[in-house]
Amino acid sequence: MTDAPKRPLQAVIVPVTAFQQNCTLFWCTNTMKGAFVDAGGDLPTLKRAAEKHGVTIEKLLVTHGHIDHCGGTGILAEELGVPIEGPHEGDRFWIARLGDDGRSYGIEGRVFEPDRWLKDGDQVTVGDLTLDVIHCPGHTPGHVVFHHAPSQLALVGDVLFQGSIGRTDFPQGSHQALIDSITKKLWPLGGETAFVPGHGPMSTFAHERQGNPFVGDRVVGL
Repeated sequence: MTDAPKRPLQAVIVPVTAFQQNCTLFWCTNTMKGAFVDAGGDLPTLKRAAEKHGVTIEKLLVTHGHIDHCGGTGILAEELGVPIEGPHEGDRFWIARLGDDGRSYGIEGRVFEPDRWLKDGDQVTVGDLTLDVIHCPGHTPGHVVFHHAPSQLALVGDVLFQGSIGRTDFPQGSHQALIDSITKKLWPLGGETAFVPGHGPMSTFAHERQGNPFVGDRVVGL
């Protein structure tokens, strides 16, 4: 009897800040090198999570520039000595105001310059893993999604939630752009794709297409 093949990617969700933002720690099971996606705050908690799972953090990834998603990213990158990749440069103005937003919301925030701005069609690597970058504007102009096709897993930030979608009433938000991002860029990834949203429980694209009141197939006419 042979052992079941080891999954190439493993992930855990670590909610952070008063907004209970889903920071995702994922890692390559072959190398045990990993990354945090959206290290918004509560950095001691994040570092303990990496230590608990035996993960060496290789880089920090960012979906978009809101304070609860990346307020602590610059601080953690400096502490760990690792690079930052993402979001798309369309969110530069959000990152530039992290200090002010942090004071407004009571979250420590530090302005940073990513080592690499991302654009649609880029790829990021973590250990032996390769994830596709999908630019999904609407919630913010520079929002990106990270997709690991072999695992049928997408890290979607605040684009899509179980039963809901991201807000579009922020500066440079666009409801139509968000709907287009979801229906034209995420749905083609396949219904079996599971996703980690920026807040709340995971879901699948098939589940949301069936019943999401904002982007379900019957609502958008698919």
